[in-house]
Amino acid sequence: MGTQIKKRIRAGAKTAGSLQVVEFILGNELFAIDLFDTREVINYTEITPLPNTPSFIKGIIDLRGVISTIIDLKEMMNITKEAGGKKKSRIIVLDQSVSQKMIGVLVDDVLAVTTYADDDIDKDAHTSQNTERDILGIIRKKTKTADRDKSELIIWLDIKTMIKRVERDL
Repeated sequence: MGTQIKKRIRAGAKTAGSLQVVEFILGNELFAIDLFDTREVINYTEITPLPNTPSFIKGIIDLRGVISTIIDLKEMMNITKEAGGKKKSRIIVLDQSVSQKMIGVLVDDVLAVTTYADDDIDKDAHTSQNTERDILGIIRKKTKTADRDKSELIIWLDIKTMIKRVERDL
């Protein structure tokens, strides 16, 4: 999966009126982050815990000689943990445009890299009084089954803001 993302980043530039995202699962919900905030996706690897850190900081890994901090997005966002193992868990390594440090986010599974038209994104559905909201918009994913059209909602996260807040709190 990691090499696919690298190839798509190099091959595709942002086109007007569209958004490329990495779709993933946390708990029972679908989420997405901007493809250009992503460096690569790796399979789950053993994480070394760090003492005296917030519970959502799972620890560190050695990623090809670079020590990388791993953040558990489910823990950070207070999403109920599902029973089950780490078999499908993935780590999305974030681009250096998001953080100067090497940071990865732990997710339940990565589904796809997808391009959506601006018409598929509702940027007003999430507005509230909370200015530190981590949601950029809601994406309507249209799928077809044998007997009908279906629409799934994907929460588009502002991973840059989330990571900046984590770095500020440390």
